[in-house]
Amino acid sequence: MHALIVESEPNLGWMWKRHLDRLGVATCLAHGQDAAAAFLQRVPFDVIVLDLVLERGSALAIADLANYRQPDAKVIFVTNTSFFSDGSIFQHATNACALVNSAAPPSDLAALVEHYGSAPR
Repeated sequence: MHALIVESEPNLGWMWKRHLDRLGVATCLAHGQDAAAAFLQRVPFDVIVLDLVLERGSALAIADLANYRQPDAKVIFVTNTSFFSDGSIFQHATNACALVNSAAPPSDLAALVEHYGSAPR
């Protein structure tokens, strides 16, 4: 299974990456839109963990690019805000499969990645 993490906060992104690596998930980490776009053009992903609020770039643009380049990839959005807490993210990103608070335990996020990454396509 291959996962892409797109997270502006380096420590948080690395913590998530280490949890996924321990589970045997081949994980790439991008800190902004340009790096994420480069990965999406080169590497096939099963799951994308995508922070809704990025310092560099737009999470919705990344989700849209992923939907075009890799339509089978599932997107797990993470956020530390109440924005989209009404569930409207699922109307804006058709490849969204979950919305999680970024303060959730890394093991919970890893379980979601395992679940959605191993789902039949």
